[in-house]
Amino acid sequence: MRLKRVIAIIRQEKFEDVKKSLVEVGCEGMTVSEVKGRGSQRGIRESYRGSNYCIDLIPKTRVEVVVKDEGLDLIIDAIKKGAFTGNIGDGKIFIQSVDNVIRIRTGEEGDGAV
Repeated sequence: MRLKRVIAIIRQEKFEDVKKSLVEVGCEGMTVSEVKGRGSQRGIRESYRGSNYCIDLIPKTRVEVVVKDEGLDLIIDAIKKGAFTGNIGDGKIFIQSVDNVIRIRTGEEGDGAV
């Protein structure tokens, strides 16, 4: 059993596009969270009524998927396709190894539980 957890931090407005791309490649299961953070862009500078201020933690969407190794490239390509704008702040994809998965309802373990 070789499983990977894919964590994508993307623009909030691109989530529906990413979800659609994932479903198109057969990925139905995912965990989605609304998060805040910053990367190399270090926030957004704005002006309100003559005062300048910086929003240094930007709202993002975190999408997590656990996938078998053989499906990893499809998932990554789907996320990249759905999340791409070509601008700073498109996001990042992190990939981690998963030692085991257990389906609570049945007790099933391994890639069959995914």
